[in-house]
Amino acid sequence: MENKIWDVVIIGGGPSGYTAAIYTARAMLSTLVISGTAAGGQLMNTTEVENFPGFSRGIMGPDLMIEMMEQAKRFGAILENENVTKVELEGEIKKIFVGEREILAKTVIVSTGAGSKMLNVGEEKLIGRGVSMCAVCDAAFFRGKNTFVVGGGDAAIEDAMALSKFASEVNLVVRREELRASKIMQERVKNNPKVKIVWNSEVTRVLGNDKLHSIELKNSKTQEIKSLSAEGLFLAIGHFPNTKLFEGQLELDEKGFLLTAMNGGLMLDNWIEGYPTQTTVDGVFGAGDVVDFKYKQAVTAAGMGCQAALDVEKYLTGTVSGY
Repeated sequence: MENKIWDVVIIGGGPSGYTAAIYTARAMLSTLVISGTAAGGQLMNTTEVENFPGFSRGIMGPDLMIEMMEQAKRFGAILENENVTKVELEGEIKKIFVGEREILAKTVIVSTGAGSKMLNVGEEKLIGRGVSMCAVCDAAFFRGKNTFVVGGGDAAIEDAMALSKFASEVNLVVRREELRASKIMQERVKNNPKVKIVWNSEVTRVLGNDKLHSIELKNSKTQEIKSLSAEGLFLAIGHFPNTKLFEGQLELDEKGFLLTAMNGGLMLDNWIEGYPTQTTVDGVFGAGDVVDFKYKQAVTAAGMGCQAALDVEKYLTGTVSGY
């Protein structure tokens, strides 16, 4: 396949990338998904997904991703768990590099998703040694230990709930006096006797050599700083779009999200031509959390993957009907 020119290369997996692959492959377009070494996106780090349509009793996040992967492969998509190292997107034929290997494509769908935000107070050197961004993945390693979760959204509460099954103590550190999480998630954590909510507080320092030893908490009202013993620290403070690979080639907003005709407000010509998910470069489209700065749901990511795939099909055939 060295000289093959793919109809579409999808960079990134997750709900948007795999949904796009299902649609493009089913449309008989040659489709390559380069999903990265951490294939599957953020749903690989979740437990039960209750709000994805079609699963009345819920489904485990990794299971949902495996189903999407298998469905894409069923229609002929080729999946590679490799990391893209460089792209050259201008011109009729796009170039995608995996190390020294060059891959050619007529179109590209960017679905690289988002990464976890860090506090940058010393925790970065202790990742995997007491500090984690995925309690669902690592909770079992903290059986009987004193743990802290930072954040006030749904992800933080899910982490706290997962840890409560194993840890001796779970402290949910929240910067404000209220949670940002959905009401149903708030009720769950407030009714869990093993979770203590630490209001108006933030982690200002993370200490440890070979492993996490302690953290410093600052109360935003009293300015008091406490040093507390900690055996586990889990960060759930949000995500940033994975667009570094495309800096200087595709237009991004001030927060790094990929601009398309649909969300950018700058490319009316592309909207009129019928390609709402196209970026500032012809033949390059965007979908999922790398574009979505607002909703950030698995179902909206999947929907955007569908939209991008339909736009690719119309782009390659030169038609714009159906919009």
